[in-house]
Amino acid sequence: MADYTQLMAHAESALLYPTDLSDAEWRLIEPLLPTPGHTGRPRHWPLRLILDALFYQVKSGCPWRLLPREYPPWQTVYYYFRLWREDGTWERLNDSLRARLRQRIGRHANPSGAVLDSQSVKTTEKGALVAMMLSRKSRAANAICWWTLKGWCSKSNSYPPICMTP
Repeated sequence: MADYTQLMAHAESALLYPTDLSDAEWRLIEPLLPTPGHTGRPRHWPLRLILDALFYQVKSGCPWRLLPREYPPWQTVYYYFRLWREDGTWERLNDSLRARLRQRIGRHANPSGAVLDSQSVKTTEKGALVAMMLSRKSRAANAICWWTLKGWCSKSNSYPPICMTP
């Protein structure tokens, strides 16, 4: 693991990965994050470094356990991700940044409508369960079922297979 003082220096300076927050981005996001509580242990890792690790994980798609050593331990990063998901921090952050962007481009802070395209998501009327059940009714599926339930099945082309139990 990298030295803690080096990690602290990284959190305050240059970008290590393309997903890391710039100083301007950090100044925008920092006030939106929850403040530390009055009880419990003090924070050991800077929130900027935790956010950098979260953005790296989301962008790269790597498993939590494979976060680079320049970031806090994966358990710490995942703890904050889960905590912020449950307490609504991510939603508040998204709402605030969206409103700020909309105002910047000359729109009202809150959108007044949305457009949904019904062709974007294709599914059956009854959902995926129907497709799975249909595959179970195929000849091959029945042959497998007959074989597993009855023991040995003949290789003839008859349907359903002629099975003999030992």
